[in-house]
Amino acid sequence: MKKLLLVDDDEALRRLMRLELSDTYEIIDTGEPEQGLALALEHKPDAILLDLRMPKYSGFELLQTFTSLSHTDSVPIIVVSGEGGGQTKAHCKQLGAFDYLEKPIDFEALRTCLSHVGMARKRVPRSEVRVRLHVPLKLKGVDSQGHKFEVSTITENVSLSGFSCTFAAESPVNSIVDVYLIDSADKLVGRARIAHSHPGSTPVRQCGFRFVEKTGPWVLQ
Repeated sequence: MKKLLLVDDDEALRRLMRLELSDTYEIIDTGEPEQGLALALEHKPDAILLDLRMPKYSGFELLQTFTSLSHTDSVPIIVVSGEGGGQTKAHCKQLGAFDYLEKPIDFEALRTCLSHVGMARKRVPRSEVRVRLHVPLKLKGVDSQGHKFEVSTITENVSLSGFSCTFAAESPVNSIVDVYLIDSADKLVGRARIAHSHPGSTPVRQCGFRFVEKTGPWVLQ
């Protein structure tokens, strides 16, 4: 019997999942997101069902951890969340999610999704590896009001062609910014496009950037 790991702090939902799916799958579940990684490493599930909004640990962080580690990066992760919206879905896909389903759960859609997981055990990998690396950057550009801005930030992860970080300027997706490495003498490393943006509870957003031009050495070569 195939195994499903369910990580969700809603105990009632976990009970419902077991009732609906236990005839087909062995359900391993936890309401403690910090235990999710340990259970995934121990049980090697065929798929992971992951909530986004949980106490103490963000589902986004856990998703990124699952898809960054060699022991779990081949496990398809289906985000099951009450947080709707195209940007949230796109952000999860960018982080490596196999699929995204909104609550309340449509179990027919979930079973269809799981059947696709069964036909293709290994998810489609991301085009390149991301590394958790805190790199101080300065970003310059023009906001949606036509005003020039200059903001400092620190990356959460980097890749050969881009990076993710918090971003305070009001610039829409697809805007272009100049990227500087902050050190003793700020170095222009290129220009990057805002590929996706995830709104937060404050004006500061979580954004993913992809280089459209490199003019200097980046942290990964």
